[in-house]
Amino acid sequence: MTPPFPISAIVITRNEEDHIASALATLAWAAEIVVVDSNSTDRTVEIARRFTPRVLTHPFAGYGAQYAFAQSQCAHEWVFWLDADERVTPELAAAIARLPAEGGADAWRIARRTWYFDRWIRHSGWYPDYQVRLYRRSLTAWTPARVHAAPRVAGRVANLAGGDLLHHTRRGLREHLEVMNRYTDLAVADALAAGRAPSAARLLCGPPAAWLRSYVFRQGFRDGWPGWLIAALAAGYVFSREAKLFERRYARQPPLA
Repeated sequence: MTPPFPISAIVITRNEEDHIASALATLAWAAEIVVVDSNSTDRTVEIARRFTPRVLTHPFAGYGAQYAFAQSQCAHEWVFWLDADERVTPELAAAIARLPAEGGADAWRIARRTWYFDRWIRHSGWYPDYQVRLYRRSLTAWTPARVHAAPRVAGRVANLAGGDLLHHTRRGLREHLEVMNRYTDLAVADALAAGRAPSAARLLCGPPAAWLRSYVFRQGFRDGWPGWLIAALAAGYVFSREAKLFERRYARQPPLA
């Protein structure tokens, strides 16, 4: 299953020794694999070098900046990006191989299916979760956001039918809370850089709105108890982000005695 045009696959990592081999093994169809690591202290780099000689170290300054750097290191016009906790299914690899060499889109959105606790999540706003994953680099720039960065394509974008990305997300509640804490720190840094002021309305109304959106409007109740937990954590994410924004803007050190 060889795509009709050469594709550079990019993966950014930090301490992903449990995931990286499984992720890179599903990219064998790519013309090259570029791994950009931000100073891992485990065996991530060692393992990645079994799959590709293009393993680079680059300091982390936010997800947008890291993916932009990875893209700049690619040899080919077409770029596919993958997170270390994701896998390309054989069906998706076959769908990519069937793409037209000319006359298709300038970027392709791909559905992502997430395993959370004991099941594949089919609702909750987590599926199909279409994301731009394959694109022309000459028409694409990464947003500078420190978290939730995304490629912005100045061209035609279409949905790719025929396979999902598999996302093996948080391995437990502790990890989910740790990641949420880190992501909200990055989101607050972005908000402050953009000059966004704290809002009592967002702090009070944002968390219940996030819960309703996930559990009711996006039918998280159909995902069983993990759907309820996803909604609760979505509300917690919004509360943590907005509370940290208040803290960063207004908190003061006590006066010296």
